[in-house]
Amino acid sequence: MHAPVLVLKDSLKRESGTKVHHANIQASKSMIELSRTQDEEVGDGTTSVIVLAGEMLHVAEAFIDKSYHPTVICRAYNKALDDAVAVLDKIAMTVDVNDRPSLLGLVKSCIGTKFTSQFGDLIADLAIDATTMVGVELGQGLREVDIKKYIKVEKIPGGQLEESKVLKGVMFNKDVVAPGKMKRKILNPRIILLDCPLEYKKGENQTNAELLREEDWSVLLKMEEEYIENLCMQILKFKPDLVITEKGLSDLACHYFSKAGVSAIRRLRKTDNNRIAKACGAVIVNRPDELQESDVGTGAGLFEVRKIGDEFFSFIVDCQDPKACTILLRGASKDLLNEVERNLQDAMSVARNIIKNPKLVPGGGATELTVSAMLKQKSSSIEGIEKWPYEAAAIAFEAIPRTLAQNCGVNVIRIMTALQGKHANGENAWTGIDGNTGEIADMKERKIWDSYTVKAQAFKTAIEAACMLLRIDDIVSGIKKKQAPGAGQGPSKPKIEQEGDADNEQMIPE
Repeated sequence: MHAPVLVLKDSLKRESGTKVHHANIQASKSMIELSRTQDEEVGDGTTSVIVLAGEMLHVAEAFIDKSYHPTVICRAYNKALDDAVAVLDKIAMTVDVNDRPSLLGLVKSCIGTKFTSQFGDLIADLAIDATTMVGVELGQGLREVDIKKYIKVEKIPGGQLEESKVLKGVMFNKDVVAPGKMKRKILNPRIILLDCPLEYKKGENQTNAELLREEDWSVLLKMEEEYIENLCMQILKFKPDLVITEKGLSDLACHYFSKAGVSAIRRLRKTDNNRIAKACGAVIVNRPDELQESDVGTGAGLFEVRKIGDEFFSFIVDCQDPKACTILLRGASKDLLNEVERNLQDAMSVARNIIKNPKLVPGGGATELTVSAMLKQKSSSIEGIEKWPYEAAAIAFEAIPRTLAQNCGVNVIRIMTALQGKHANGENAWTGIDGNTGEIADMKERKIWDSYTVKAQAFKTAIEAACMLLRIDDIVSGIKKKQAPGAGQGPSKPKIEQEGDADNEQMIPE
């Protein structure tokens, strides 16, 4: 990579790892923004995006020197992007989402280099279980898997990592309102979810009520009590076993509920409430008088409050068809759990990508080499001035296998030449570099895969960002170039760093 931007792997999780030492701080910011986008979209390929975008900009430099207009270069790049995605479609192979062993292999290859790989299939299993559970069919063969909203990872220090499991339902850190009087274990509960307070409405601003007669005071109290009794009766009409509200619940309401043998939980987070609704099939109701039978959740098999460590946790589990779940992680220390959670997020992203779009492309730089070879072939048929930037974009794709070869510590030039030779005719798209040994191998045999979604997203993000930076070079860098008098004609050359300038402090013109 030519621009000395150092972005650590998993850079988003550790922002402090981003060292940028050159004048183009703004440009680097947009580059780092890329990896964040990539991480949010597909959860993988953060480094590839930056390597690719950097390379795209580097090959564009030669054209800008020759006073090519950036728009021409961008047009060629966009054409190359379309063709690259077409090549991806061609070499992608489809996997069967229901074939558990192959899914497991894929997820494991993603977390193979990470800390949790020592726990074997554990993390991969958790990730696949959770993502297949919350997948929602959208019709027309599309599936939506929202891992941010509907999969909650609860980390509880203590116990062993092997005790971690995916719950068929949700758990949250709350106890019932009156532990002595309310049941802590209910089989097949009828659940009502509310997001309104079950207490007397207080005035918005400071209200004073003047009472002239002694009896008025008791009338006032009676009104409050009747209001709450009314609310509770409207709810109890539906014979629930468990009432959960996001707001407060007064002592009186608590009394009515416990008298009717109903357990109640108050002040629950909105996100948790949404998850419960998805898991047991309830509908969150805003006003008790609008309750209907269809709003009651009956999908859960068990409600139980358990004590883990010195805290109480409520479990709503054994749901029939949960569309939300909780992953319970146990482990020796907080740090260990955080690391496991990060790896789990990556594994879930991979599983989600495969479930959403069950296509794979070869890893180990093989995809990029194939794309590069195909684009080089195509470039001969392109007419006009766009031909050269198009060809340069084709060469830029080779940055990924080149970086891989460098990281393996092998003779880069030899390996690259051999690989280009193998890919030149567009055949055997599966030949790439084995990242551990640095030898040229068949990716299919070594089971080195990449998700199609990740690759396509990486290509798109990188090329679009490169085009953006090309178009607005001066504004982004925010530095006025010194111009010799009379040098105002013709496109001026933007200052793009060479490798040698990396450690030069003389970057900013005085």
